[in-house]
Amino acid sequence: MSSAAPRSGWPEHWQGRAKAAPRRQPLSRERIVEAALRIVDTEGMDALSMRRVGQELGTGAASLYAHVGSKEELVELVLDLAYAGIELEPADPARWQQQIKDLLRRSREALLSHRDLARAAVVANVPVTPHAMDIAEAMLAMLRAGGLDEQTAAYGVDLLGLYTTATAFEASSRGGADTQEFTDRIRGYFATVPHERYPMITSMAAALTRNVGEERFEFGLDILVAGLARQAPGGAA
Repeated sequence: MSSAAPRSGWPEHWQGRAKAAPRRQPLSRERIVEAALRIVDTEGMDALSMRRVGQELGTGAASLYAHVGSKEELVELVLDLAYAGIELEPADPARWQQQIKDLLRRSREALLSHRDLARAAVVANVPVTPHAMDIAEAMLAMLRAGGLDEQTAAYGVDLLGLYTTATAFEASSRGGADTQEFTDRIRGYFATVPHERYPMITSMAAALTRNVGEERFEFGLDILVAGLARQAPGGAA
């Protein structure tokens, strides 16, 4: 029976009724990982903990362990979720170099779009989760399509992955794409060191601290992919 007193002359369905409390959505691994990624996006990796995720979901940390075994596993799953939206395409022998560059650009952007998540990518190193392995599989297929032997392709995918995650980590640790303040500080420091001891550094300070968009990342990407291409049969000596 409703505790609300009926209002004289009003239809029954307009009278005040107590609303049932909304049902709590059941916990799942998917909800836990999505909540963890939201925390990384808004607060950063240092804020991520099982307790904090429990707070986000309105439950205790202990209840999360039925779905995720540890914080380390959670971080792996968060990283894999960030990789989930990266577009992959079949390897094309005629375009493999451009394809692999585009894939690495997308991978780096996926990391940079989630605050300092690149820290987790550097630690993870070897891909063991589904979407991370999908990316590695696509990269290996592209390298093999370019004529590289198995061992060269294996070393190549490792080298390219390390370069991508390391540069993403570097950029995120300096505040993302806007690194001008850091660059100015380093350039100012170079101007104070003894020219007699460091003639190359002081004379080349402008070049060493150049910060123009993605120019530096693209330079390294070109060098690495061109170097791998030289390892294929018929590659330039």
